Amino acid sequence: MSDSTCPQCSQANVYPDGAVQVCADCGHEWTGQEAAQGAAEAVVRDSNGNPLAAGDTVVVIKDLKVKGSSIPLKQGSVIRNIRLVDGDPENIEGNSDKIKGLVLKTQFLRKA
Repeated sequence: MSDSTCPQCSQANVYPDGAVQVCADCGHEWTGQEAAQGAAEAVVRDSNGNPLAAGDTVVVIKDLKVKGSSIPLKQGSVIRNIRLVDGDPENIEGNSDKIKGLVLKTQFLRKA
């Protein structure tokens, strides 16, 4: 097992096969050079694998507790005009109707 993740599906179920890495989940194969290049161009994806861009609208798929607030973020809450976090494809920034300045994990979001 390798410490890397698949650049196509972001799963950690990868293994080396000679000079290439192979993803057991999606079958994607890549070399070390492609992985380094892919890390520089990391794509932010929602829980369904759809690419996200700055300014998109997303929907929360699970009730979430918000640190520093007594108000939970309910399933179905809409986050408009998201901002991508540089160098971190697993987090986005945004505001809900009631809570401002949120940093959310993309695994709890889907593109609207």
